[in-house]
Amino acid sequence: MDIITEIVSTILAQLQKPTLAFLIGGMVLAALGSKFEIPEPIYKFIVVLLLLKVGIGAGISVREANFVELAVPALLAAALGIAIVVLGRFTLSKWRGVSQLDATATVGLFGAVSASTLAAGMAVLDDEGIAYEGFIGALYPFMDVAALVTAIVLARLAAARKAETANVQGGTITMGGGGTGGPAVERGLIKGILVDTMRSPAISALLLGLALGLFARPESVYASFYEPLFRGLLSVLMLIMGIEAWSRLSELKGVAHAYLFYGLTAPLVHGGLGFGAGLIAHHLTGFSAGGVVLLSIMAASSSDISGPPTMRAALPEANPSAYVGTSTGLGTPVAILSIPLFMALADYFIGF
Repeated sequence: MDIITEIVSTILAQLQKPTLAFLIGGMVLAALGSKFEIPEPIYKFIVVLLLLKVGIGAGISVREANFVELAVPALLAAALGIAIVVLGRFTLSKWRGVSQLDATATVGLFGAVSASTLAAGMAVLDDEGIAYEGFIGALYPFMDVAALVTAIVLARLAAARKAETANVQGGTITMGGGGTGGPAVERGLIKGILVDTMRSPAISALLLGLALGLFARPESVYASFYEPLFRGLLSVLMLIMGIEAWSRLSELKGVAHAYLFYGLTAPLVHGGLGFGAGLIAHHLTGFSAGGVVLLSIMAASSSDISGPPTMRAALPEANPSAYVGTSTGLGTPVAILSIPLFMALADYFIGF
């Protein structure tokens, strides 16, 4: 009972903190039909600044990080991204009314990372004075790219095999490697997805920040500009995310109820997997309790910036109402609201 009491008290306390309060405030505004909105260019500007801040901070920390201490969480982050996609593809797609393509696109976003959710987790830990590894932001691309590439490759290969089967049944047989085009075509497919993902605005901004932190000396501008603005900009972003989440809920009315169930439960399951991976890193390398919380939050989150445009470009046949509605409308608020849960678990099993 002690851990349940601790979790409940932590959740109630965190709901009053700015990060979660602004998210809930945005959802309330949207639910009341308010016409309040923040222009799209401002939203994009805020996201870029937050990603640069996370990337620069991670790059500065990576410079002085022990290789093993960084490599173990990075490999676990990539493994988590792949595992979430594979697990989700073979569960969500089994539900009646859910196509395999839409299911794969959806789990791809849930395997990838939400920059806003990660930033929210960092802000919550900072407010509580809980330490975590500075290189956490460098783990973002490992999980994000691994999940998106896995989902898109699986979806395209499944479509190619389906087309091949249709050709054979129709009396047309393709020689020289079958409908998938052989290993060379599959390698080219994966390379194209990697390039497109790396060129996406979110990943580009994060990688630029990492490079600047690693190879330049941006400490002064980081301390005088990015750090002071971080919490204020994040509160505005949470307000936008709350409004967006509520509006996206209406998109789920036209798709299977399985998406509703998945969006509500997947962040907690994935966060649990991330927590387990964090405990492994903790025992192997001394990964901090704060780092375990953030790895859990990354796993619980679903991509709201880099993922949707990547999926739209790579899988145009997939239904955006299914994967964007489930991710932004349900996954993001559930993941953010679950931050206190993983904090309580880390405090109970490791201690801050």
